[in-house]
Amino acid sequence: MQTSNDHIVRSFNNDLNDLSAKIGKMGGQAEAILQDSIQALVRRDADLALRAVEADRRVDALDAEIEAAVVRMLALRQPMAIDLRVIISALKIAQALERIADHAKNGAKRAIIINRAPPMEQVRSIVRLSEVARDMLRGVLDAYANGDANSAVKIRDRDEDLDLLYEGYFRECLTYMMEDSRSITACTHLLFIAKNIERIGDHCTGIAENVYYAVTGDRLGPARPKSDQLLGDK
Repeated sequence: MQTSNDHIVRSFNNDLNDLSAKIGKMGGQAEAILQDSIQALVRRDADLALRAVEADRRVDALDAEIEAAVVRMLALRQPMAIDLRVIISALKIAQALERIADHAKNGAKRAIIINRAPPMEQVRSIVRLSEVARDMLRGVLDAYANGDANSAVKIRDRDEDLDLLYEGYFRECLTYMMEDSRSITACTHLLFIAKNIERIGDHCTGIAENVYYAVTGDRLGPARPKSDQLLGDK
């Protein structure tokens, strides 16, 4: 015989599963925007860049849905312990994914401007940065879906690789601008795209930390100091 309590538990589990599915969908859309923005840059495809910009609205809509669902669950279910951690972590992860999509969208906007200039080799060089960021995003979404705290730690540690690639790319563009002043405008936009990609890596580490907390109930220790922090850029 089914009890009222059984129905409540099943309904709550359905709510949690729906929340997780929305996070996965949102993450997939954010990754697609990042991929399209870089491909628009490489292929010099303004239409693809515009589609990437427009796709950000769907991510924003999902973010609003998740926020509303979290508020409703907190108000009606009054979750405790691990359920509360899972719900709060999902809200923070959704916020990070919304920011990731924004950074990717900004890259698409700048791609439109860069593609008005003559082709540059530095456009190809930025692809490696985006590949690492996409791998981090896919990995952390898998860690979230599977409740895998160990994988979340590994994703956070990969942020160092992305930072080093960004620093190398920054030096490459700076050298090119010094050698050819005509490249300054385009290279400046490329550097902004590279910085957006580096920030995507930062948000992936934040998601990883929330996954770890949701699964274990513990906070990860401090990450290594970032290069801009070492230079005093707060």
